[in-house]
Amino acid sequence: MTLPARPSPRLRELPLGEVYQLLEPGPVVLLATSHRGCANVMTMSWHMMIEFTPPLVACVVSSGDYSHAALRATRECVIAVPPATLAAVVVGVGNCSGRDTDKFAAFGLTSLPAERVAAPLIAECFANLECRVADTRLVRKYNLFVLEVVKAWKRPGRQPPKTLHHRGRGTFVVDGEILRLKSRMP
Repeated sequence: MTLPARPSPRLRELPLGEVYQLLEPGPVVLLATSHRGCANVMTMSWHMMIEFTPPLVACVVSSGDYSHAALRATRECVIAVPPATLAAVVVGVGNCSGRDTDKFAAFGLTSLPAERVAAPLIAECFANLECRVADTRLVRKYNLFVLEVVKAWKRPGRQPPKTLHHRGRGTFVVDGEILRLKSRMP
């Protein structure tokens, strides 16, 4: 029996607990919910687009997060995209729980009424996506919600501001240079 070849000596084994640092989808977003008249916001970086039309977003909201119960109960939320200039606020929101903190008040975030969901928009963010839960089949096993964006808002301006991308363990990267290459995609 022949064993598979070992990797090149130029490669070093990566601990499995660090894989997410390579594949973080970014940007870091804020997920707003409202349940029983109480608005909450959490920081989230584990999300990805899974369809263009209608726009579907998959995201992980841990069952330990205060927002998990609100999302399950109301089946709606807002995904707000903050500029990198809000990095300290984004980290602060992520480092406390809505169980005992009014994060909108504590971090000076302004809630605005959404049009199609009860969860609030966040005025300081340059984009807000009103979402409804489209699929919960993977929630029990993986805490993975599939959301359909039902209304989208952006702050007027020429260019979207730079966004924040989580690299793990308190490390973030801000968007870099934009490359425009020819694409055959519509």
